Amino acid sequence: MSGLADSNTDSLAQRLADSGLRATPQREIVYDVLLHKRDHPTADQVFTRVKENLPGISLATVYNCLETLVSCGLVRQVNLEREPTRYCPNLRPHAHFHDEKSGATHDIDLPPGLLDRVKSVLPLGYEASAVEITFRGKTKATR
Repeated sequence: MSGLADSNTDSLAQRLADSGLRATPQREIVYDVLLHKRDHPTADQVFTRVKENLPGISLATVYNCLETLVSCGLVRQVNLEREPTRYCPNLRPHAHFHDEKSGATHDIDLPPGLLDRVKSVLPLGYEASAVEITFRGKTKATR
């Protein structure tokens, strides 16, 4: 196991322990799948990838693992209108771009201070605990 993989496993174990849970092989593999290919997979896509290393795992177990990772703050859910929920391990403030043609979802880094400026437009007495920005469109054709 590489140093990065060890670090991710340690981080996972600590975050789960802080939530009163323990790291299981299933949770570790689901988390590793999300970190390895950061393409915002659906639960079904995670299930397919996890089965390669853990053939006996069920879809229900994958859903439970994803729910646990979200509740522990290790992964974010990305909801795109009527599409299946996707999962994102990038916890830094960022936006998403959803390519309507390919179906791919990409992380978009935001300029420093942008989220504070967006929150500042809230009516007096309101406070946002989270802001989600999603761009939808397609890649421009190049000439």
